Amino acid sequence: MDRLSKIIDKLVNQSPFIQEAIAEGLINISSLARKLNPDIQRILGKEVSDSAIIMAIKRMPPGANQKIELKIKNFMRELGDLIVRSNLIKYTFKNYVGISQDQAKFLSQIKDISDNFYTVSRGVSETTIITNAQFAEKIDKMFQKDSLISELGNLSAITMKLPAINTEISGVYYYLLKKIAWEGINLAEVISTTNEFTVVVDTKIVSHTFTVLMDLKSETGSVG
Repeated sequence: MDRLSKIIDKLVNQSPFIQEAIAEGLINISSLARKLNPDIQRILGKEVSDSAIIMAIKRMPPGANQKIELKIKNFMRELGDLIVRSNLIKYTFKNYVGISQDQAKFLSQIKDISDNFYTVSRGVSETTIITNAQFAEKIDKMFQKDSLISELGNLSAITMKLPAINTEISGVYYYLLKKIAWEGINLAEVISTTNEFTVVVDTKIVSHTFTVLMDLKSETGSVG
């Protein structure tokens, strides 16, 4: 039985989603046992009953992922305010010679405009810029039009202030994005700094997204 338990523990831990579903009572243990049985019999080299596997699964101690999630839930109670910015536009350009200089010129023109929003993500082959829609004309004039890959408007951003210990806890971003994915929310962009996490969505669903993120704090309020 001890070897059987170790084998099941190893198979289950290969998928954090299965382990999480077991912990939250979202998975049918009998069905899981039937699914694992062929692999277990192959490893052990003998037949094993589904009932023995079910019993071993139910006796599994809390895994590492469950311990991590407890830390995350405690962490979520300390989330700071949510800041919403609307009327944004997103541009993605192919990286071209001089794009950094164009970016610097653009920043110099908007630096004295109050309440401006600007973020840039530069990858290996492309650069994404998200800013206020009111700056669209400036972007069109300053950046190479033939390098434009895509343009998307009518966006809003929600920024969460994260406690400073966020870099010490694994799985924080996974937990946030999992909740958003389960709600069927499509993200236009994800932006992060050391102590801030920002999601960019279509303005039509910003209210729903805001509610989901706010619920992260309230649903963990009773965790000790």
